[in-house]
Amino acid sequence: MTTSRIPVLRLVLVRRVSTAGQAVDGYGLPAQEADCRKWVKGQTAPRVRIVHMVTDGDGKGGKSGTTLLDERPGLMEAVEWIAEGRADGILAPNLDRLARELTVQEAVLSYVWALGGRVFTADHGEHLEDDASDPMRTAMRQMRGVFHQLDRGLIIKRLTEGRAAKGERGGYAYGAPRFGQRVEDGELTDDERENAIAETFERWRDDEGLSIRAICSRANEQGLLSKRGGKWHPTTVQRLLSPEAREKARQQSSRARAERKEQQRRERAARLLAVDRPR
Repeated sequence: MTTSRIPVLRLVLVRRVSTAGQAVDGYGLPAQEADCRKWVKGQTAPRVRIVHMVTDGDGKGGKSGTTLLDERPGLMEAVEWIAEGRADGILAPNLDRLARELTVQEAVLSYVWALGGRVFTADHGEHLEDDASDPMRTAMRQMRGVFHQLDRGLIIKRLTEGRAAKGERGGYAYGAPRFGQRVEDGELTDDERENAIAETFERWRDDEGLSIRAICSRANEQGLLSKRGGKWHPTTVQRLLSPEAREKARQQSSRARAERKEQQRRERAARLLAVDRPR
């Protein structure tokens, strides 16, 4: 008598943690894994087995749920397992962990389905492919995606407003502290070593008439360390001694960040066009 083999569904467990989400909801990687494994234990027809686990973000740097598929190494690895026939689909704690932006969520689902894979979340079960005879299925899934995106927007709004309010009260909000200050327990405090160096530089300039380059050379000869523990350069000495130079450097840094963000946006658009372009 031949015993029929009970089918087993092979899934890759997908986890993601983002800095903003972790700060507010505390839904970390261990909790996500626990919820997924609990769901797996409750499945009997068919039985489910986790064959691999991938992670985007490490709880410190995090990984945004708005990034594209090719910017999520963990999710890309999960997709490769499906494409290579080593897994039948993916399992995430919820759609929010796959993506917090509706367009990204739908792109991820479509990609997995196109490979013949299946998508499951511990809070819902299987997310079936779109069916023209059941438009409500698509509408309800996308509605959840809209609320995930709204939730992300509200988190960012709360964090931004909190930082701004703290800054207005004179507290430390974010960013690297200026020379002469350091962060202790989330608050700015004076750094005695750095303030002593700044006073020494001012004395060399005012009392001895040293130039910026001369101050820089003497500081390096005497082993006075910069903010990051390295040698001094004329530009950093000038920024320290000149409020105008500090403001100019701040503006340049702000422009550079904006240019990097615009470049990233253009690169993302180029990747999307490359994917959509017929071969």
